[in-house]
Amino acid sequence: MHFEQPLALAGGASVRAYDLSYETYGQLNARRDNAVLICHALNASHHVAGVYLDAQGQVLPRSQGWWDNMIGPGKPLDTDRFFVIGVNNLGSCFGSTGPMHRHPDTGQIYGADFPVLTVEDWVHAQARLLDRLGIAQLAAVMGGSLGGMQALSWTLQYPERVRHAVVVASAPNLTAENIAFNEVARRAIVTDPAFPGGHFYRHGVLPKRGLRIARMIGHITYLSDDVMNEKFGRELRAVAGQLAAGRPYQFTTQDIEFEIESYLRHQGDKFAEYFDANTYLLITRALDYFDPARAHGGDLARAFAAARARFLLVSFGTDWRFSPKRSRELVKALLDNQRDVSYAEIDAPHGHDAFLLDDPRYLAVVRSYFDRVSL
Repeated sequence: MHFEQPLALAGGASVRAYDLSYETYGQLNARRDNAVLICHALNASHHVAGVYLDAQGQVLPRSQGWWDNMIGPGKPLDTDRFFVIGVNNLGSCFGSTGPMHRHPDTGQIYGADFPVLTVEDWVHAQARLLDRLGIAQLAAVMGGSLGGMQALSWTLQYPERVRHAVVVASAPNLTAENIAFNEVARRAIVTDPAFPGGHFYRHGVLPKRGLRIARMIGHITYLSDDVMNEKFGRELRAVAGQLAAGRPYQFTTQDIEFEIESYLRHQGDKFAEYFDANTYLLITRALDYFDPARAHGGDLARAFAAARARFLLVSFGTDWRFSPKRSRELVKALLDNQRDVSYAEIDAPHGHDAFLLDDPRYLAVVRSYFDRVSL
């Protein structure tokens, strides 16, 4: 969907002549009150469910939606009942206008000149898209991680337009430790020799080395220690073969030795092939900036006094990046305002990635909640 009218941003700049990529699932009912907006996390997109087919009707490889286990006919968020909308955020690199696109006035690729964005800016852009679709009020807004922050922001910026908010593995703001991880990842990118001031497209280069390291850092924080030990342990990739051949194992300083190293390098290599470096910088900064309590002297309860929605919050015991403690802070702030809140804290072993996985207790909680969402 194209928007010509400028969107004023929280940082003082604006962006005009921009596009937002989106997908919809299910049918909007006659009352136009069964819409659920899905907000995505750092490296996801508008493609939240289903698969893509080629011209012959065959499923394209790696085309499954990132929350396909959650959304679809008969699934916890049932598209036989709800009209689900996935939107790719402004500044992303999966179709919506971002640093990879050309400035409408200069014709130059934005690169590092794309304006700084906030969670609040994304919500305003999403609201414009809903206006165009003729949706005055959402049955629910839902997201995990950074997507959960957007869901929270919706209840504060447009309280009358949201009946329910489903916030999974999220937080009211980032801890200093989280900001530190983001900064190390950003430094890996901006110090890559192939990042000439962020205008690498003009120079015909890509900062893949920096992106690989940034992804490796991020991936470590998404997994729990238990999962990493269970999946990889301390296995050395070449030991068995060398010992079976009767040769002593030769240690090195450069080769991939441990299975966890191989896994992280694979994730980094894959990420660097499809993600934009400037988008990574923009999105992690938006994560860092999000803090609705700042305008209220750090008082989270005062910040959520404006909210009118009913809430479901879900956290996971081994998620140390967005720990249950942070979700409980949100629960308390909402209860202090006498809001209707359901909270589930699940002892899943998967760390932050649990919000994308198939834990039956987690999926059952979401299914039960949407069964009670009134239409």
